[in-house]
Amino acid sequence: MDRSESMKKEILAQYKSVRQFALEMEIPYSTLVTALDRGIDGMAYGTVIGMCDKLRINPEDFTPIDEETNSSSRKLLQDKVMKRFLKLNKQGRERVLEIMNDMAQLEKYAEKKREGN
Repeated sequence: MDRSESMKKEILAQYKSVRQFALEMEIPYSTLVTALDRGIDGMAYGTVIGMCDKLRINPEDFTPIDEETNSSSRKLLQDKVMKRFLKLNKQGRERVLEIMNDMAQLEKYAEKKREGN
């Protein structure tokens, strides 16, 4: 299965249709269908990355992202968070850190400890 087929399979697994995904991504439906039929290699890099992010698949091999075990996907997430964090002023950064600290103390949001750690 090539990359375009993998992408289409994942879209249909998560969305009712390719059209629904195109609307969600704000990509013209005809552009997405053409890319999936002819190959996504011709699509803009940023668009493909955005699609992978939305589908929660690894942009390198189009496999599902498992936050626990996939260090490259964790790195992508960390980069995304840091880019947004660095856009904040000092007051905004302090507030985000306060919120993160509060949320980390709630069992609902805290990262689960692995056995043996």
